[in-house]
Amino acid sequence: MKVLVIGGGAREHALCRSLSLDPDVTALHCAPGNAGIAEVAELHAVDQLDGDAVARLATGLGAELVVVGPEAPLVAGVADAVRAAGIPVFGPSREAAELEGSKAFAKDVMAGAGVPTARSYVCTTPEEIDEALDAFGAPYVVKDDGLAAGKGVVVTDDLDQARTHALACDRVVIEEYLDGPEVSLFAITDGTTVLPLQPAQDFKRALDGDEGPNTGGMGAYSPLPWADPKLVDEVLETVLQPTVDELRRRGTPFSGLLYAGLAITSRGVRVIEFNARFGDPETQVVLARLATPLAGVLLHAADGTLVDQPPLRWRDDAAVTVVVASHNYPDTPRTGDPITGLEEIAEQDAPHAYVLHAGTKRDGDAVVSAGGRVLSVTATGTDLAQARERAYAAVGRIRLDGSQHRTDIARKAAEA
Repeated sequence: MKVLVIGGGAREHALCRSLSLDPDVTALHCAPGNAGIAEVAELHAVDQLDGDAVARLATGLGAELVVVGPEAPLVAGVADAVRAAGIPVFGPSREAAELEGSKAFAKDVMAGAGVPTARSYVCTTPEEIDEALDAFGAPYVVKDDGLAAGKGVVVTDDLDQARTHALACDRVVIEEYLDGPEVSLFAITDGTTVLPLQPAQDFKRALDGDEGPNTGGMGAYSPLPWADPKLVDEVLETVLQPTVDELRRRGTPFSGLLYAGLAITSRGVRVIEFNARFGDPETQVVLARLATPLAGVLLHAADGTLVDQPPLRWRDDAAVTVVVASHNYPDTPRTGDPITGLEEIAEQDAPHAYVLHAGTKRDGDAVVSAGGRVLSVTATGTDLAQARERAYAAVGRIRLDGSQHRTDIARKAAEA
């Protein structure tokens, strides 16, 4: 099978790494990719948001499966253009991707499907914003209705901060605060059959102790030793399958990766948000634990035959990923700094620890930073404590001027 992956972050590097290890994959391409992905796939320049350009590239390569990684191309309808060219694609249509593209649309789908979520108001005027903030009180949860790369949400006790963020959005969803730990659960679906993966937990805040601003994610781990063993089955029954069924009923079937961001509250499981693609950095740890070859699973979802997919096999190992971010991330991250230590990790820490590139590029013989989140250092171990130790040992070998990372990823879970 010839596979083309669209995207250039650590999520796409994780996907490409797993696909490169799949014996059924005979050729692997990525567009646009990054310096790390170049080691496992052939890179191509393309405008990720131009569906016709992506379809032409896939056709020219003879791709038999296209995997769309990021949310922006999905919301732009790239998967539709590839499907129209007759090529199987893993990723939802533009209409179905509105599940991530619009928080208001997601709330409407959840209401139709009877999915448990936070009470909310959709606001477009200052008066509506003030009424909603007053109705719920602190902590205030304010979400930009559109795509914001994981950084469009403000959770704060500061009314002025909440109101300022809300007023900066064209349309905003204000909702009740959900208590309890958060869980990310991915499911692969062809629009009818839903195949859940293993849960993970990510860390959104920039600093240790969940302090600092929201980011795209600073680390993740899987499995969750503290979670109810029946959690996946419960979420499949009450959230994932009803959502897929509701979208199909509406005439906008969802095929691809359905990501449920969940809060395990004192009143039960509640959906915080849906995403229409693999999450980053949770993908890095979930795929590290998946033993089933990936390409066949994604192809079954793309061609509507997921019912024929045998049960997924999982490794017993735990996995931890730690994000190394550039100076001043997430505000105005500095780029162009050289990165060293990558060869040391490959020589001394593999195969238990490895580096997935996010914001990197080649500058001559050097690898330099090219984004806010630069690297995802991922490690596996017999338990979270060992995986965590290996991940941070590898992080310690990386030299990137001004870089930052959290030191407490998976600490509480490993010590429990």
